[in-house]
Amino acid sequence: MKKEAFNPYLPSWEYIPDAEPYVFGDRVYVYGSHDFYNGYAFCLGDYVCWSALVNDLGDWRYEGVIYPKTADPLNKEGKMCLYAPDVTIGPDGRYYLYYVLDKVSIVSVAVCDTPAGKYEFYGYVHYPDGTKLGEREGDEPQFDPGVITQGRDTWLYTGFCSVGDKSRSGAMATLLGEDMLTVKEAPKIIVPGSEYADGTQYQGHAFFEAPSIRKKGGTYYFIYSSQVMHELCYAMSDKPDRDFKYGGVIVSNCDLGIDSYKPPQLPMAYGANNHGSIVEIEGKWYIFYHRHTNGTWYSRQGCAEEIHFNDDGSIKQAEMTSCGLNGAPLTGKGEHPAYLACNLFTSEPSVYVGGDNFPKIMQDGRDGDEEIGYIANIKDSATAGFKYFECKGISKISISTRGYADGLFEIRTKWDGEPIAEIKIAYTNVWETYETDIELPDGVYAFYLTYKGEGTASLKSFALH
Repeated sequence: MKKEAFNPYLPSWEYIPDAEPYVFGDRVYVYGSHDFYNGYAFCLGDYVCWSALVNDLGDWRYEGVIYPKTADPLNKEGKMCLYAPDVTIGPDGRYYLYYVLDKVSIVSVAVCDTPAGKYEFYGYVHYPDGTKLGEREGDEPQFDPGVITQGRDTWLYTGFCSVGDKSRSGAMATLLGEDMLTVKEAPKIIVPGSEYADGTQYQGHAFFEAPSIRKKGGTYYFIYSSQVMHELCYAMSDKPDRDFKYGGVIVSNCDLGIDSYKPPQLPMAYGANNHGSIVEIEGKWYIFYHRHTNGTWYSRQGCAEEIHFNDDGSIKQAEMTSCGLNGAPLTGKGEHPAYLACNLFTSEPSVYVGGDNFPKIMQDGRDGDEEIGYIANIKDSATAGFKYFECKGISKISISTRGYADGLFEIRTKWDGEPIAEIKIAYTNVWETYETDIELPDGVYAFYLTYKGEGTASLKSFALH
């Protein structure tokens, strides 16, 4: 890496969830929906794109708006939101963007000659008689399209199945023809929703939303968000439209199920819905997913972790980290912004985001302001965890805080370990820096900062010296 990569991989003032990553040429492109900071609903923005060189995943380039919400003929006034999209290269070599607007149940398509140029509206997915997919009698509503093109055929994966809704059967696979719009084979259910999963291999991890598809060798990987929302699961098959077998969880945005550093059922971040996919970059595979900020569901940020395949094709669940795409621990020297926290919790465990007593990652200013993120609403027992750092010759640690708080931060290298240092802080309405000595043998460490005291603090950064 020419520049260190970390989570979130985009600037802290950017909010691009629902990532679909692809390598085109020598760059990896991320397509997703577009949340706003302090947004009041999901996906309020136009589609934008970011990309990075495959050998420099710490340096992302803003490609600009690739498709405005008003480009769809059904949304000329922009009253509907652009939900999670996906992109595929058609038989003609052009790039096709599939998406659903938030108040209709059909799939729209836009097209462009380049990966991140200006996409133009192309049409709606429809049956040979012209009826739009999702509007024929018996059709289930379309949602969250995922696509893969094989030769002259394109498979479209869609669906949304909330718990308790028996009208939604599961994830659907629909075969499209060479024009990228016409249904060649009607939808088939490939993974059941929660109302039809009892007694099956998917029970407890049934399909909820966020279908995505990738192929590795001769195996199709169907990635989706399960009924518990915070996890991205996968199913495997050697066919694109049937015989999928449940594989497991790839990532949870509260780290539920991970037992490498804590009990498996202990949440270590505030989770909620999840959406993303896998991609191979320079011989390594990664899962792209999103986290929740600002104490709500509506300001989501993209993160990524390296994943590893077993000999049978199964995937080991990835642990949430601060180093993400870096390929190695971060340099354990110098200042590190607090928004890199991959763990955030209090003495009151919570799988899901929300609550006045919980800490949250936020920023100053409004959406679009290039203000560096920080952790706010830090009350007694609130802990921020950062993983992992390669430390050599470290003898001091400092923190930058502000807020009406009177107490101290305990510094640990394990979430439940003994403190290796304490840093006293005081009331202040501006950022102040406090420092203390530490004894830290050379090695790879996590750092957990726990507040003990009165009032409410904010954490801007910590530094190792």
